[in-house]
Amino acid sequence: MSKMTKLALALLTATALTGAAHAQDKAQDKKVKIGLIYTLSGPSALLGEQSRDAFLLAAEKLGNKFGGLDAEIIIQDDEQKPDIGVSKAQQLVERDQVDFVVGPIFSNVLNAIVKPVTASGAFLISTNAGTSNLAGKDCNANLFVTSYQNDQMHEVSGKYAETQGYKRVVLIAPNYQAGKDALAGFKHSYKGEAAQELYVPLGQLDFSAELAQIAADAPDAVYAFLPGGMGVNFVKQYRQAGLEATPFLSAFTVDETTLPAQQDAALGFMAGSNWAPDLDTPEARAFTTAYEAKYKRVPATYAVQAYDAAMLIDAALKKTGGNLEDKDALRQAMKTAEFTSPRGQFALGDNHFPIQDFYLTKVVKRADGQFATSYVETIFDDYKDNYASECKM
Repeated sequence: MSKMTKLALALLTATALTGAAHAQDKAQDKKVKIGLIYTLSGPSALLGEQSRDAFLLAAEKLGNKFGGLDAEIIIQDDEQKPDIGVSKAQQLVERDQVDFVVGPIFSNVLNAIVKPVTASGAFLISTNAGTSNLAGKDCNANLFVTSYQNDQMHEVSGKYAETQGYKRVVLIAPNYQAGKDALAGFKHSYKGEAAQELYVPLGQLDFSAELAQIAADAPDAVYAFLPGGMGVNFVKQYRQAGLEATPFLSAFTVDETTLPAQQDAALGFMAGSNWAPDLDTPEARAFTTAYEAKYKRVPATYAVQAYDAAMLIDAALKKTGGNLEDKDALRQAMKTAEFTSPRGQFALGDNHFPIQDFYLTKVVKRADGQFATSYVETIFDDYKDNYASECKM
């Protein structure tokens, strides 16, 4: 072999080895980029903070590796405004080129961001909002939901009111999509009379007129979906109006985000949920203990649903061996991902919405002085939403 030939072979070998090393370095440098978009300012900031904190808690538990990939997590505040949400979501998928967008809290923001996020090729994981249209006719192959379909939490109280024999119930909710889904959900499992359906502006804090109507109507029970500061004020004013003898049913109105402000005013009030901090499972106990130790507050539904979104991403990427490029494989891996949720049974249906258990809870004061919701009974077991049959994917 000539000296020139030997030199050429040596160069080729060196080039191949360098290329292989470069490819290996590139594989080692590969990371997953995750954008969190939550309401982190204004009266409803605590809802978004619970979600953000729980996702970061999960990331910490995983060593900031999802499916073996190092993670870069970028956090945005949608300010509870759909237009701001769209702008922030576009930044995440266009400028930051995230693989996953996780959030938001409110349904009007979700409906605004779902198209720009999923059209980019990124996956959107909603950890709270779950509107009926997205569970049904407008379902989206790149949208996954780790919370519920909006109606379902409210169906819990509807079913309970039915079994208790309440004949007339006053319903109250904010006048936006989630509020409409809430009352539709209650009525789906309640066959009695809706004495009144009161829709109020989102963000309303003075309920004197509505409470006067309720007092005049003298219903068998009241059902309220009033999240955040709305729920804080409504519960306090409900007590002040002397209505505590009328059974109080709800969702997102008395929970771990509102109870620190409501305290004794909420004691004994009932709620429908997919979570209670005192669920008697090892996973629930471990999650609640870790969350309280790190953040010094009791985890709400918003927290556990975001925690599960992190576990969903991790489980899916483990299935694909960390492959982010094969979207079809990743999508299938997310649909069939297996992990143990702190809330109990959890699986994803054909519309990418959860099939899970739902509970009746009651507000209690714990031995440590903190207020929390407490498990009473399981109302629905392995419950699939009512819109899944409309989804054609």
